[in-house]
Amino acid sequence: MSKKKIEIKQEDKAPANGDQEETGVLENAEDENPQDGVAPDEVDKDRDGNKENKDDPVAELERRVDDAIKEKNAMNDRLLRVAAEFDNYKKRMDRQWVDFKKYANESLIRELLSAVDNLERAVAAASGEDSKDSPLVSGVKMTLKEIQRILEKFGVVPIDAVGKPFDPGLHEAVARKESDEFEENIVSEEYQKGYMIHDRLLRPSMVVVSSGKKESREEKNGNEQ
Repeated sequence: MSKKKIEIKQEDKAPANGDQEETGVLENAEDENPQDGVAPDEVDKDRDGNKENKDDPVAELERRVDDAIKEKNAMNDRLLRVAAEFDNYKKRMDRQWVDFKKYANESLIRELLSAVDNLERAVAAASGEDSKDSPLVSGVKMTLKEIQRILEKFGVVPIDAVGKPFDPGLHEAVARKESDEFEENIVSEEYQKGYMIHDRLLRPSMVVVSSGKKESREEKNGNEQ
């Protein structure tokens, strides 16, 4: 009985081994063909991914083109700014050159005015002594006129002060006096003539400013009291 039992057990085990062998064959088949178990959606995604990879060079080229355009625009902006700055610099240099030519002789002319003052005093003194001009006085007058003509050629003109309202930007007050001819704060006398060179003050006029009529001042003081 023991031998029969042993044979039966062996027969029972045989089919089991066969099943295992078939199972192993199936597993190997699955390992050899992994795509058979992949879902269709995943396959489509892989295909789309491959397509995107193929389009990458085009996207990279577009990005480079955009960067080049931005760089070109930035360079154009810098060029425009530099051109504007250079234009402003050129205009400023032109103005400075014009001013230099207008006022280059300012110091020399200012020194020359002292000689003009002396000639005017000499002419005034000579004219007061005798109504008829001597040859010497006539010569001095001609010299004075010639100098004044040259000064005017360089844009130097005298300031008209007497009878004008006192202007601290043009006049230098040396005294205040009562005047029957001029109202208060009006230039009544001129001690030294002032001059302008173009639109710039070359020398202020030294003047006496009227404080008004004596009667007017007394009336004003009485009204205030």
